[in-house]
Amino acid sequence: MERPTPCVPSPCGANADCREQNGAGSCSCLQDYVGNPYEGCRPECVLNTDCASNRACIRNKCQDPCPGTCGQNADCQVVNHLPSCTCIPGYTGDPFRYCNLLPREPVVSEPGDPCIPSPCGPNSQCRQVNEQAVCSCLPTFIGSPPGCRPECVVSSECPLNRACVNQKCADPCPGTCGINARCEPHHLRLHRQYIPILVCHLHVEQTLNAEILEALHHALV
Repeated sequence: MERPTPCVPSPCGANADCREQNGAGSCSCLQDYVGNPYEGCRPECVLNTDCASNRACIRNKCQDPCPGTCGQNADCQVVNHLPSCTCIPGYTGDPFRYCNLLPREPVVSEPGDPCIPSPCGPNSQCRQVNEQAVCSCLPTFIGSPPGCRPECVVSSECPLNRACVNQKCADPCPGTCGINARCEPHHLRLHRQYIPILVCHLHVEQTLNAEILEALHHALV
């Protein structure tokens, strides 16, 4: 008959190991078992519900079920103890096998406005015609872009019977002379410039003679 020892008979529960320490039996759960070794040890889990929601019961242990589950270019998340695979952004396909790179759509650039910035120059306007810039001078301006300019700046740029009024060569006579008088515009040269003057005739049949023009010229000088 076997002589009693601190571990015989064993004071431990099921799935527990007894070791003698200092003349007394000390119990501990076997590897991969948990619980109270004096009452009985059990596996860490038997069902998935024995584990946290982000773990699964694999070989009686609560473990991450993701490793080796998803295919290439896929991410894994544990939802209620089960692995869920999804392709990473920019990829498509079967996430449990292989995710392929999404084909890139060709980039179609919007045609720019050829009139921004305007290539036409000052005093001009730009219109878009068949995606091309078409330039023209603003109303009341003459020439061609980029050299659009007023019809005149000084009266010497106008014909002798016209004066520069609001940057246009116009008849300066209307509203100038009185009743039964006739107006004639003339240019006098003064300091290398032509100065427009208006001469009002008292009678239609009279004409301006050289003496009057000369007197006016001396008066201006």
